[in-house]
Amino acid sequence: MIRVEKVELNLVESLKRHVEALGEAFKQAIKPDRVTIEYPRERRRYPLSFRGFIIFNSEKCVSCFRCAQICPANAIQMEAHSKPYPSIDYTKCIFCHFCIESCPTGSLNSSKIHDVAFRKMEEMVVSANMMVKLPRILKEEKFTVDVIVKDKYWKLLRKKEMDDLSIPPIKVEVPKKIVTCAEPESCLGCRLCANVCPREAITVKEIEVAKRVVSYVLKVLTEKCVGCGLCVRQCPMNVLKLEVVK
Repeated sequence: MIRVEKVELNLVESLKRHVEALGEAFKQAIKPDRVTIEYPRERRRYPLSFRGFIIFNSEKCVSCFRCAQICPANAIQMEAHSKPYPSIDYTKCIFCHFCIESCPTGSLNSSKIHDVAFRKMEEMVVSANMMVKLPRILKEEKFTVDVIVKDKYWKLLRKKEMDDLSIPPIKVEVPKKIVTCAEPESCLGCRLCANVCPREAITVKEIEVAKRVVSYVLKVLTEKCVGCGLCVRQCPMNVLKLEVVK
């Protein structure tokens, strides 16, 4: 048998709590100490470094697979086209943008769009063909909100001007890298580096230095090398490495 105890109402305590709630509401109306943006009627202005929906430029892609290999969530897979291009599974993507920062040719870029709606889970796997353009944008907001912070003082600044979500944020410039051979005497002359290079930036030539002794000279065309690192990963002797161009 379950015994239910009667709860006695303390009118004084109840009145006290109501007064405290009204006082807190009045305080937030006069001098708020928290930020409340009425999304989607209002939208905060996103910074230039905002990490949103990823855009793809197939003309710049060299199919180096770096974006797929660096993705910590395994959200990027290379799919077959005229050459391998990346596709993104947004059920896995954590928007770290390591793929964008590591892309040697700038074929991947960000946008200010973060609230993309999909009708079903299968549509969240976005192919390269779909990544080349922004999704259709429907705006509900009437104001753009900026949060102004100065020392211990802050306020919300509402403006009747729309933030252009189609303009990609400024991409942080990554120092250019080119491949170099750290130990030329250890080169086997297998030409795997030259065969895998998507830009034809590497050549390997045989030079006879003595009778029946052949040496191999690896040459890198720096104006063609984009620092994708494919050759570094293919080298069986581990003598190739990427160096920052000074």
